[in-house]
Order: sequence, then C-alpha cells, then structure tokens
Amino acid sequence: MHPDKTKAAASAESLFVLAAVCCAAAAMPLTFTGPAVALPAISRTLGGSPIALNWVTNAFMLTFGSSLMAAGALADSYGRKRIFLLGLGGFALFSVGLAFAGNIVWFDILRALQGMGAAAAFSGGMASLAQEFDGAARMRAFSVVGSSFGVGLAFGPIASGLMIEAFGWPSIFILVVILALLALALGAIFLNESRDPDAAGIDWPGALSFTLALTLFTYAVLRAPDAGWSDPLVIVLLAAAALLFLAFAIIERSVKRPMLDLTLFRYPRFVGVQLLAAAPAYAFVVLLILLPIRFVGIEGMSEVAAGRMMVALSAPLLLLPIVAGLLTRWFAAATICSVGLAISAAGLFWLSRFGAGSGPIELIAPLLTIGIGISLPWGLMDGLAVSVVPKERAGMATGIFSTTRVAGEGVALAVVSAILSALIQSKLGQSNLGTAGEDASIAAQRLVTGNLSDAASTVPALGHAALMQGYSDGFSTLLWLLTAITILTAIVIFTFLGRHHAEGSTIETDGPESAAAETMDASGA
Repeated sequence: MHPDKTKAAASAESLFVLAAVCCAAAAMPLTFTGPAVALPAISRTLGGSPIALNWVTNAFMLTFGSSLMAAGALADSYGRKRIFLLGLGGFALFSVGLAFAGNIVWFDILRALQGMGAAAAFSGGMASLAQEFDGAARMRAFSVVGSSFGVGLAFGPIASGLMIEAFGWPSIFILVVILALLALALGAIFLNESRDPDAAGIDWPGALSFTLALTLFTYAVLRAPDAGWSDPLVIVLLAAAALLFLAFAIIERSVKRPMLDLTLFRYPRFVGVQLLAAAPAYAFVVLLILLPIRFVGIEGMSEVAAGRMMVALSAPLLLLPIVAGLLTRWFAAATICSVGLAISAAGLFWLSRFGAGSGPIELIAPLLTIGIGISLPWGLMDGLAVSVVPKERAGMATGIFSTTRVAGEGVALAVVSAILSALIQSKLGQSNLGTAGEDASIAAQRLVTGNLSDAASTVPALGHAALMQGYSDGFSTLLWLLTAITILTAIVIFTFLGRHHAEGSTIETDGPESAAAETMDASGA
C-alpha cells in the first residue's frame, strides 16, 4: 500500500477511535442529569425515603468515582480496549435494567452497577486515546472529548425533559443506551489493544479499602440529616471511613505498583491539578442536580421547562473548553483556570440574589456566568492530568484525576445536600410559626428531594408560603457558602499551578517521569 494511503487510513482510524470515546463521554453526563430532572417523577412512581432518593444520584457517582483508579489499573494490566468494551457492555445493560426497576431499592442497586460500568468504560477509553494520539494532537483530542462531555451536560436536561413528557421517566435511558452501543460498535472495530508492559496487576487491598472508605463516608453524610451528626451509627461510620482511608494510605506506600503514587502529593503543581479536578464539583456539578429538583419539585416547572433553564448553565461547555485551550498560547493555564473559577464564584453569588419562585428570565444571566466560568478550566483539566505521568501509565493518570473529580462530585453532592437540609431546617425553625425540630428535619429532607407536598403534610401549620421561604433562604445561604469556597479554590490553584514560573521545574524524577513533568510545563500550566 502507498505510504500516503497508509497514513490516511491510520488517521481515519484514529478519528473513529476518538468518535467512540466521545460517544461514551457524551453518555456519562446523561446518566446523572437525566435522573435529576426525573427525580420527582421517579419518587411518585417508586416511592422511597429521602435517603433512598438521594442514592438515585449518589449511588452512580459513588461507584463511578471509587472504581476509576481500579479500572485504570485493570486497563493498564489487561488491555485498554478490553476494559473499555466490557465497561460499555455493562453500562448499557444496567441502563436498560433501570427502565424496568420495580422499586427504589433495585433502582439504586442498578445505579451503583451502572457507575462501575461507566468507570471501566471511561478509564479504558481515555487511556486508549492517550495511546492513539501524541503531543499537540493528544491535547486536541482530549479537548474534543471534554466538549463531548459538555454536549451531554448541555442537552441532557432538555432531552430528558422531552422524553419524560412524551414517554415517562423510564425513557430517559434510551439515549444513554444508544450512545453506549454506538461507542461499543466503533470501539470493537477500530480500537487497538494496548497494555502497560510493566503493570503488576491490580492493587486489590488498595482498591477495596478506598472504595469501602468512600462508601461509608457518603452513607454517613446522607444519614446525618435524618439521624443527626451525634447519632452513634453516623459517628461509627465516619470513624470507620477515617480508619480505612488511613489503611489505604499505608497500603499505597507499601505496594510495588500502587494505584495512587502518594509521593506525587509532595509537588504543589500535582496537588493543584487534583484540586482543579475537584473544583467543578461544588462550583458547578452540584447545581446540575439541585437546580432541576428545585425547578420541578419546588417551583412546579415542567421537566421540559427545567431542561431549558439548565441549558443556560451548561451550554458554554460546548465551545469554551476549546477556546481555553487556544488561550494557553498567550496566558498560563494557572491564570485561565483561576479567572474561570472567579467568574463562576461571581455567578454563584449573583444566583443567590434570586430566591425560589423568581422569574426564569432573571436566572439566565447568573446561570450563564457560572457556566462560562467553569468552562475555562474544564478545557484544560484532562490534558494536564495525563501529562503528570509517563504515557505507559496513562490509565493510572486518568484514574487518579478522574477519581478526584468524580469522587469529589459524589462527596460534594452528599455534603452539599446535607448542608442544604440543615439550612432549610434552621430557617423553618426560625419562621414565625416555628415548628418542632424533628418535624422541621423531616420537612427539610423532603424539600431537598423536591417533594413539596410531603413536606407540607409533615408541617401543616407552616403552609406553602413558609415552606417556600425556608427553602429559598436555605438555598441562598448555600450559594453564599459555595461562592466563598470557589474563591478560595481559585486563589490556591493560582498559587500552586503558577509555582513553576518561580521554581523553573515541577516534578523532578528520573527517567520518563521527568519527561512527563517537562511536558506538563510545556502545556502552559
């Protein structure tokens, strides 16, 4: 075959590989934005306590986040293509099962299994992509994947709303399954199998201790609003989680090839990249869950109207991540990321000025501001993460970074939901018709899950207006807190990621790791 034809065929094959990963990336956000829009409808059909309904979102994010490092290690050891295809197959199968779940317990179990499939697909796909592209082409490929993820975020809520209105909530999983099967077909045909020749298998003790620690911590945070932080079981769960995290750290320091190389945390820029991964969780992702619940369950919008509102928040992710990559020609990534987070903080504060029941037009500008701000670091994160370690350990790189991001999102959602419940409970207790603590707690939990009617029946003396005011005041206070955290994060990231301008280098190691550090410097971080 002519060399030019061979090169063209290889280039076309790489594009199909990119398309496969992009389809998988677009399906992932649909799996948590869709159920958020559908949560009030799911609650009406399947019932369930506030904790069980919180697990609709948290079960997926918990298993997704806690399985990513293990999935990355499996991909490096047993083949990136194999793990990608197995993960996609499981993801599609469990997505179909969710549409036929008969009760909330089975729904939550299937959500957890769906998260494990998503973790395998994401880790295998991103690691395969790192093998397929090099240099600037790799950065562009990861930017396109980031934009695909943005497409899922931008159009997931409106697409889910239309499906719910036309066919009922089980239909929200149809598009997820279609994208997963398309990615599966493209991946099976065009992906090349690759492994890390030095991989030593999966670190099972580390994987199990980390997953169990994260599970216990999340369960404790979800249980606390109902039982109280002084509840003996909550205290035991938090203590056990702390011990397991400590055990995980000890295990990772002792094994030959750890899932998480803890020595990397000695370097400020590596810490900065991980903090950057967690930042969107509380500056953006929690709103993807809380706002649809507010719009549909509290303010009484239709699912379609709520989906249209969410487009204002997510639409900037369609274009601005690519723009952020272009801006690195003139500005350091530390500056771009920090400015973006500062813009998001301004949007969060602006949104706090509008309580529940405000006109939709009033909310569009602050939602756009938050979306614009978070889009700037979003376009740089994945490329920076892969550049931290040698190419051969790309599975570990994506595993560490994605675990920080997704596990951070799951923990942030659990913590933020607990804080919102506590704030609403406090506001209800302070109302003119103040109510008993236990009743206020139950009502607050119902409001957090968007069940206004059940909250009203719990505290009939308060009335609809008082409940709306309590929810509105609590939500505004939460946004003030998120604003402060986001500003602090912007300052720390600017300080940590900008250190190489003063120091002249980053992670100084021998061999390929030092080359990885140089690559990270060259990326403009």
